[in-house]
Amino acid sequence: MKTKKSIPFKISKKLIWISSISLGILTSIPKIVEHHFILAEAIADFIVTTCFSLLIWYYNSYMIPAYTKKTGKREVISLQLFKGLIVGLALMLVLSLIQYYALSHLSFGPNILMYEVRGVLINLTFYMFIHLLYQTHLNQQVVQELERSMSANLAAQYELLKQQVNPHFLFNSLNTLKYMVETKDEQATAFILKLADFYRFTLGSLKLNLLPLREELAIVDAYTYLLKARFEDGFNLQQQFNAASCETFIPPFTLQLLIENCIKHNVVSLEKPLNIHMYTENDYLVIQNNRQLKQISEASTKLGLENINQRYLHLSEKEIVIEETNNTFTVKLPLIYENPNN
Repeated sequence: MKTKKSIPFKISKKLIWISSISLGILTSIPKIVEHHFILAEAIADFIVTTCFSLLIWYYNSYMIPAYTKKTGKREVISLQLFKGLIVGLALMLVLSLIQYYALSHLSFGPNILMYEVRGVLINLTFYMFIHLLYQTHLNQQVVQELERSMSANLAAQYELLKQQVNPHFLFNSLNTLKYMVETKDEQATAFILKLADFYRFTLGSLKLNLLPLREELAIVDAYTYLLKARFEDGFNLQQQFNAASCETFIPPFTLQLLIENCIKHNVVSLEKPLNIHMYTENDYLVIQNNRQLKQISEASTKLGLENINQRYLHLSEKEIVIEETNNTFTVKLPLIYENPNN
């Protein structure tokens, strides 16, 4: 399942230019309405304010997201605010000096100080506005990611439900039971009880995101009994788990789905037994089987493994590991430990 890429943070260029030109016009109006109107001063005010606004817009639009990504801090009053103010003061000083020397025949008086104050106000206004826009953008990204995660989890649970009530498995189980009854097999009653146990486990665990590994192994035991009745010595399952690993957690029916996947793609017979080995290794639960692929194999969609992977990403933010050789197929599931705070 492919995840959508995050939408980058952008501010409309039209907004940047219109607001900057508007500020330039507003700051030049006092010069225009003066009794002794000097066109050069009004134009200089307009150019300085517009250029300063444009540069501050682009500076803060780049630096605020970069600073937040780097530090993880989202406070309004931060080191980036003071850096921006210093840059703004220096920038306004440079523009004012350029204006002063370009129009040295005019007497500007205390205008440079006024420009600096104006620059601080513009800088603070833009900083607060861009900071608000960026925080809104981040919140929208979080909401979208949560919605994608929930959608992926629901899709995985739906696929899991479809596989749990696999009509082929039920059909094969009933056929095995029919044969046992017809041959008056003494294990027929035990088979019925295990089949009932398996579907009771299925119905009881559908709404759970996680369950202890020891409970998952109980499901596997019931499932294995049914498979042994069908394949006899053509199917072998070995388990090696210590007490500590049994107290970890796992998404319901993960092991059953992996076993079913092994049977789906490999030959299972008395001449070529399918051997599955389950054990823990370096914070992973390992499921390994010998590869003896069917000559006419069912088409693999990889949905089963992908859905298991999506569930692990959703629940533990860790991916499963898949390793293939000519002789073995291995799936490693990250162990999920109990969080005392949740």
